[in-house]
This record gives sequence, C-alpha cells and structure tokens, in this order.
Amino acid sequence: MTDERCVDLVLEGGGVRGIALLGAVLRLTEEGYRFPRIAGTSAGAIVAAFVAAHQRAGRDLHGLEEVLRRAPLAELVEEPALQRAAGPLGDGVALLVQNGVHGTERLTAWVARELAAVGVHTFADLRLPPDPDTSLAPYQRYALVVHTSDLTRRVLARLPWDYDRYDLVPDDQRVADAVCASAATPFFFRPVQQRTGRGVATWVDGGLLSNFPITVFDRTDDRRPRWPTWGIKLSGAPVERPDEAVRTPLGLAVASLRTLMNDDVNRYHLEEEGVNRRTIFVDVAEFPALDFSLTEADQDELFRRGTRAAETFLDRMGRRRTAVTSPE
Repeated sequence: MTDERCVDLVLEGGGVRGIALLGAVLRLTEEGYRFPRIAGTSAGAIVAAFVAAHQRAGRDLHGLEEVLRRAPLAELVEEPALQRAAGPLGDGVALLVQNGVHGTERLTAWVARELAAVGVHTFADLRLPPDPDTSLAPYQRYALVVHTSDLTRRVLARLPWDYDRYDLVPDDQRVADAVCASAATPFFFRPVQQRTGRGVATWVDGGLLSNFPITVFDRTDDRRPRWPTWGIKLSGAPVERPDEAVRTPLGLAVASLRTLMNDDVNRYHLEEEGVNRRTIFVDVAEFPALDFSLTEADQDELFRRGTRAAETFLDRMGRRRTAVTSPE
C-alpha cells in the first residue's frame, strides 16, 4: 500500500442505509484507493468494521456488497412472540422495562459472524503493522475506530482508543461488541451495559454525540499529514435555509433534541477548515434510517447513490484516475 493511494476514511451513521456508504467506498477502491484507518458511528461503524476486516484479510472489498445485501434486516429487530402479539403495547412495555424496544443480541451475533468469517474477532486482529514513520501514539495504532456515547460519564468514547479508561484491555475486546454499542439507537435498541472497574457504564449510539467524527484522524502536531482523511456523509451538502424562531415549549424541546443529535452543530468551524471539501455527500434523505423492511430496489438505489456521490467527489477533487497527493 503506497502512501499516494492511501486515504483514511470516516463514515457517518445512518441506520439501514449503510449500503450507500459501501457504494461510495467501493467506487473509491476501484480508483485504487486503500484505507489504512477507518472510523465510523452506528451504521458507519458496521461498514467501517467490515471494510477494515476485509482489508486485513486481503479480500476483495466488493464481496461486502453481498454481505450487506443478504443481511437479515427483519430478523435483526425480531421481537419475542409475546411482545410481537401485544403490538404497540408490547413495545411500550419493553421500552419501559428494558429501556429499548429491541435487543442488540441478534445484531451483535450477525456482525461477529461476518467478522469471524475473515478472521477478525478482537481489536488485536486490527492492530496496525509496525511503521517506523508513524506519529501515532500506541493506543491509536488500530485500523478501526468506532464511536459510542457514554450516558453514565456523559462523554464520547472512541473504541478501542478509550478502553483503558474503563479498565479494559483494548486488544482483548470484541470488535462486534464495540460496533453494536455504537449502533444502539436510544429507545429503538436497548443500551449496552458495559462492566468496568468502577461499576457499569451505559453505552448508546455514538450519533448522539458525534455522528460524523470527521476530525478523528486529523493531526494535532502541526505537521503535514502523510495522506488525507475523507468523509462519507449520508446527506446532501449543507444549504442555507430561512431563520425561523422557536416560539413554543414543545417546539423548544423538539429543537433542543434535534440540535443535540445534529452533527452540524460545528458546521461553521468545519467549513473554515475545509471539511466540506473532503466530504462525499450521499443524499438519501427520503429513506428512513430505521426502516428494516428495505426492498431490493431500495438497496439498489442506495448503492447507486453512494457510487455516484463518490464519482462526483473524485471529479470535483480532480482525483479520478490520477495520482493522489497530500491535501493542503
């Protein structure tokens, strides 16, 4: 893997729309790009883990299209018979009793099974190879970073980087467990209760605090990066809309929640740093993030949109079928 074809990737969360992320990733690989490090949140964490694992195993990443297309979406959120029979009432009881309508066990088992098929189980399997020129601290030398929101400590946890803060050995932790903690959408999925040296920490979807952690790999020592970091975001490019005042208590509550979960909160700062220029925008707004009944036609369209968005990005950057240089 030569530096001129290396790009670190950051993938936004987006529920069942992850195949759009994969469409963009595969289009980049067809132009010869490879990804030394890849980060993600929620669905982005799942796709990131699969990409990192398949690269480690020397597999053709195009095989991941079949993996995502045959994902048993309906089974991943299947409910116990009694809960299903009770309908909305059963879901309400599950939410009140277990803090979430669906468990993450099936999702975790599916992710673990697909990772095991290419020889990846724990983060030890995704340690980066020795690199005498690296500036990474030892705790950062992994091919994958996923993000989860810690409700107990009220912080964003970057896994495996922050495992030692929970008295856990990073190399010993299962990748599937971290990925599914990142994907545990509040109320829809039950929180992950992570036992620590100080008790139990409650982890949920990383998107609550950072759905698009585009700066995670940016250098902080003022030295020029060896290669760029590109992001893939499941939305259209930002547009300016009319300002409308929030005037009611309910409106204030809704707007506050939307602001909390909106990763555009630091958009002005990121625009000044040129983040939009290094982001692939895949507009999939009309596809609900938690619609686990996606049709084959829906998947086809999502995948095509990811592919087209990557092509548009490469053309805009002037990097399709050309040598890659470090960003400004």
